[in-house]
Amino acid sequence: MSDDNPRKDVEDWVTGDEPATGPQLSYLHTLAREAGEEVPHGLTKAEASRMIDRLQQASPRTGRPADPQDGPADGGGA
Repeated sequence: MSDDNPRKDVEDWVTGDEPATGPQLSYLHTLAREAGEEVPHGLTKAEASRMIDRLQQASPRTGRPADPQDGPADGGGA
């Protein structure tokens, strides 16, 4: 966590291995439906958060405009 970004990395969450919350799953199902993806069963809070971040970036409604210099928008490697 840095001063510029107060958001804590999901790897550092104390409760990250607990089951995903109802609000997480509800939002995740909305994003996944828009992306034509399925939400796996049994996600943890951390896994749900990562999937939400990935789907938000890919969504034309919530993501940022694609920049060809960014490369593939698969969320991998970061």
